[in-house]
Amino acid sequence: MTRVWEWNRPVTVREVLEDLQKERSIAYTTVMTVLDNLHQKGWVRREAEGRAYRYEAVSTRAAYAAALMNEAWSASDNPAAALVAFFGMMSPEQRHALRDAVRMVQVDEPAEETEESTPAEEPAAEAAPEPAAEAGPAEGDEPGASATGKGR
Repeated sequence: MTRVWEWNRPVTVREVLEDLQKERSIAYTTVMTVLDNLHQKGWVRREAEGRAYRYEAVSTRAAYAAALMNEAWSASDNPAAALVAFFGMMSPEQRHALRDAVRMVQVDEPAEETEESTPAEEPAAEAAPEPAAEAGPAEGDEPGASATGKGR
């Protein structure tokens, strides 16, 4: 998936294979199987081109990451506590990006003055405590990821 997202255009199995072979030995059938699996799962669409297919991402990497975050947050029995814990894991750069994103969303939405959305709440992400230990991504978080964490 990483290759498909990076190129941001329809790709063939051969193109992905040749790119991956710069890093490691891998079989054509392995790449073909992974792309076919991604197609069956709905992550890529494909269009026939001669005897081959061209594969294209259905959504962006950002949309995929957002869906993962939403899924994890929705699974929590205490969404507010989950957010506080998540903010606590963020680096200062990530908290800055969060503040920027909140500002962008607020610009896009009509201003509504409610108890839940007051300007005083925005710095909460900045005040989140730093984590005691860094948490890494769970294995398999990216579609097509191998055990080494590299996408296909």
